[in-house]
Amino acid sequence: MQIQPYLFFDGRCEEAVEFYKKALGAKQGRFMRYQDSPEAPPPGMVPPGYENKVMYTELSVGENQLMACDDCTRKNTAFQGFSLSLSVADEAQARRVFTALAPGGHVGMPLAKTFFSPCFGMLKDRFDVSWMVIVPA
Repeated sequence: MQIQPYLFFDGRCEEAVEFYKKALGAKQGRFMRYQDSPEAPPPGMVPPGYENKVMYTELSVGENQLMACDDCTRKNTAFQGFSLSLSVADEAQARRVFTALAPGGHVGMPLAKTFFSPCFGMLKDRFDVSWMVIVPA
């Protein structure tokens, strides 16, 4: 079994994908727009203007996979009650990815030494996705 996060964006998925490619070195896998679906969605399911939005995409970050889309229901785009925990090799890498994720977001806890990690910090990026960056002890 695997658990893979599936992130729902409100019309900004393609922008988020490009951001994570630059900030995290993510590699993009499969990608499909609503207009490219092999089956037409039920009438009224895709709001006007969403035809060119992302129906599905995959991102690989290291050995991990994230899935994402622009949620056509516009109901599931609040990122609450969880964080994506990003384990990195060392403090330099922690600082690099933390700094790359931070612009336009909000730092909840700056990177610092803790009792459980030589370098740990928390932030929400500009898409409101919560991250915990950690160098394992």
